[in-house]
Amino acid sequence: MTMDGLHTGIKTAAVGSDIALTDLCYAVAGKSILSDVSIQTNAARVGIVGRNGSGKSTLARLIAGLITPTSGTAKVNGKDLFKNRKAALTEIGILFQNPDHQIIFPTVEEEISFGLRQIGQPKEEAAAKTQETLSSFGKAHWAEAYINTLSQGQKHLVCLMAVAAMAPKAIILDEPFTGLDIPTKAQLNRYLSQYRGSLIHITHDPADLTEYDYVIWLEQGAVQQTGHPDDVLPAYVARMNELGGSDDISDLSD
Repeated sequence: MTMDGLHTGIKTAAVGSDIALTDLCYAVAGKSILSDVSIQTNAARVGIVGRNGSGKSTLARLIAGLITPTSGTAKVNGKDLFKNRKAALTEIGILFQNPDHQIIFPTVEEEISFGLRQIGQPKEEAAAKTQETLSSFGKAHWAEAYINTLSQGQKHLVCLMAVAAMAPKAIILDEPFTGLDIPTKAQLNRYLSQYRGSLIHITHDPADLTEYDYVIWLEQGAVQQTGHPDDVLPAYVARMNELGGSDDISDLSD
């Protein structure tokens, strides 16, 4: 069976979105979070790696148009999504680290239908698409389930179904595996690997990105290195191990 954006049978090649970041800077109350980020890629699977506080989530929100840069530009397929919110609904979907920060409605079918109504589908069409989505994931029996009775991993899957139903051209994954056990993480990875659009995956764990096409390493709000994971990830791990052997955790100068 298939649905827009997701293929639950034979795997097909994913299609990348054109991500263009030019001299991108973002600051809050005079404190720089990102500085002079310039990246151009149309890779189907993009990873953003870095330690906590490196600016990964801020970069994702800039790409998605949830916040506006202090200076510079962020465009997806030639569109500034902060200025074009209608386009943002079809260009980018987001899975947040904590599904409770994303879920609004009490039942699974209401949560999925909401996004479809946001992109202009009539009530009856959204209801039909919701059932199609649930069936495509093998979760038709979840339709009337109350979300507060679900596990954390199940809530993540509800969020993925809600985003996938809208069939955006790209999905941003903001540390989606935090707190998940190994089987749940493997199951979510299986669903994500079938997504036909592009994935932009934010993580501090390089193991999540070994099969990706392009990796961006952020360090203290700046691009440290970009390229194929075989080149970027070993350099990242070496640097993290080097930092782990130092005593910079005691440095309060920042």
